[in-house]
Amino acid sequence: MTEDARCDDEVRSEQLMRMGQPPRNRAELRRKVLWIGVWLVFLSSPVKDLVSGHHTTGGTVAGWLGLAAFVGVYLSLVFRNMGKPFTGRLVVGLILVLGALATLLCLTLGGAWLGLYCYVSVACGSTLPLRLAYGAIPATTGVMLLVGSRVDQEEAENLALLVLLIGFAMTGVGQLVRTTIELRKARATVAQLAANEERLRLARDLHDLLGHSLSLITLKSELAGRMLPGDPDKAAQQVADIEQVSRQALVDVREAVTGYRRPRLAGELAGAQVALTAAGVTADLPAEPDLGGVPEESESALAWALREAVTNVVRHSGAQRCAVEVVRRQTLDGPVLELSVEDDGSGGSGGTHGNGLTGLTERLEQAGGSLEAGRARRGFRLVARVPTKAALALGGHPVGSGE
Repeated sequence: MTEDARCDDEVRSEQLMRMGQPPRNRAELRRKVLWIGVWLVFLSSPVKDLVSGHHTTGGTVAGWLGLAAFVGVYLSLVFRNMGKPFTGRLVVGLILVLGALATLLCLTLGGAWLGLYCYVSVACGSTLPLRLAYGAIPATTGVMLLVGSRVDQEEAENLALLVLLIGFAMTGVGQLVRTTIELRKARATVAQLAANEERLRLARDLHDLLGHSLSLITLKSELAGRMLPGDPDKAAQQVADIEQVSRQALVDVREAVTGYRRPRLAGELAGAQVALTAAGVTADLPAEPDLGGVPEESESALAWALREAVTNVVRHSGAQRCAVEVVRRQTLDGPVLELSVEDDGSGGSGGTHGNGLTGLTERLEQAGGSLEAGRARRGFRLVARVPTKAALALGGHPVGSGE
């Protein structure tokens, strides 16, 4: 599967996740109303029958009231099923009400109303559990044929296959809604478990870093307190040991915090995908870049470069597409890992480096890398390079750097 296809699948899956949730805004409400409203095409025959004048005034009024009640029950049932479903008994009760209204309207107003059974079949397929739906849909078709034999047998026979197919098709939609709801719950559970695991890891690391040091400081403080009146020299030695242990503990904590704050390229790629997709930019990103032999400092510098570049694309470029590549190259100074971010927008820095790119250049130089940024043929391009371990000399400096 290509990267474009993978990204498109992720976007589609994120959109499908909304099928099992209530609308968050007006745009989603309009889409759901449109999706449901398409099925109201089968009301054309009943509406045409009512406006044709074939019925008495009382019959016409009763027909409009019955149709309004039928549509109201149907829409409430389907809308709630796409957000917060009714209880099982209430769903069954509302479907029975739909079937009763459809039967009553057909028997009293004629065969033009047989299309209402399509809605009963849709409701059965989209809201009932599969086992019940597989029995309710043929039962709905059978009731329609029985009623049609009294009012319009030919129309009933023409609609029979449609009622069956549309009902079974909606079972797939209903199953999709239920699956996406379960998937959303599973994702939330996984995220919660990951957060809990991270908290436990942080607690373990802090315990390993500070537990021994703090215990030693406490012990030596007690010893210094007991020695202080009679042997100040030994007490002073204990205080000196306390200072040394405290300084080492402070160094360990700083190193740990630096490690926690250091961004990772894989995490930044995932964040870039989310940010670009949310901004309506088509993203072409690598899945799992090869980071073997890349020092943590170099990887962190590339991660910062990716974050800065994606931020500029989202905020300033007005781009429609953004391509990110992470490749290994052989240069005169040795092998390097190269990150390139190119968009097709008209924005950018206009050939001058702002504070973000200036700070990024300094960060890359500290890691022995370099930064290039400027206008490309179709937009703006940023290229960041860092050396791999093979390109580092014994002193930790890049080969050919002049150090």
